[in-house]
Amino acid sequence: MASYVCTIAGGKGGVGRTTTAINLGIALHQDGYDVIVVDADLGMANVGELLGVEPEHTVHDVLTSSSGIEDALIGTEAGIDVLAGDRSLGAYADVDPAVLSDIVRTLRDRYEVVLMDTSAGILHETTVAMGVADGILLVATATDVAAHDAEKIAALADRVDGTILGVVLTRVRDASDAEGFAKELGVPVLGVVPYDPSLANERSVLGPDDSSPATKSYRILGTSLTDAFFEGADPIELDPAIDEAWFDSDEAKADPTEADSDDSDDSDDDDSGDVLGMFN
Repeated sequence: MASYVCTIAGGKGGVGRTTTAINLGIALHQDGYDVIVVDADLGMANVGELLGVEPEHTVHDVLTSSSGIEDALIGTEAGIDVLAGDRSLGAYADVDPAVLSDIVRTLRDRYEVVLMDTSAGILHETTVAMGVADGILLVATATDVAAHDAEKIAALADRVDGTILGVVLTRVRDASDAEGFAKELGVPVLGVVPYDPSLANERSVLGPDDSSPATKSYRILGTSLTDAFFEGADPIELDPAIDEAWFDSDEAKADPTEADSDDSDDSDDDDSGDVLGMFN
């Protein structure tokens, strides 16, 4: 069985890594792929929480050999499996992130797509997750600070011989932001997720909302990425998940000073929960 490991990385808290990992996973599942999302944000794990699952065993247990991988895998209502993490500081102190590579080798034999959610910043577990990946998807907001942080992550990926597929821009209000960001970072923009203030306080996956521009963006991104995952397509040749019509809404044009009040927050981005409804 062909498999692909994609690590979702971003240098800054608040950019939407976990949101992207989950919703990209759901989109790929709906395209017919067996998908697992691994919570490799070992210090601030929250994939399980956002998907509404309470694991008896976690990736931390697997990393410390107190549980086998099979016991820690959890199915979700969204159709994807997750290897969730333990949110306690004690669990983080006990793990060896290097063992993530062994976990990934096992999961390759079971799933067609393995998505690795990572932590903000340059930590050991992020380095390991990028090193074992077939491709790395950067996530950033269209700001100068996020671009600078994304450059650092790209440089780190180069050090571990990682392959950058491109970047997904989140919380975008103007389609033109994508072009400027691509030029600044030097990698293709594969998708643009419009800002939607109604998602700001959501903590779990919602019901179906196919009309949401953000949902459409993740669906298009998932379909497009499979060409890079399994057909050998050059990411720079992929059609980006962007439609200028998505930015005509009042939500996309909301006051940026109010919406970006948390953009400087270096805490885990996705605890704020921009997780979209993508169930069928």
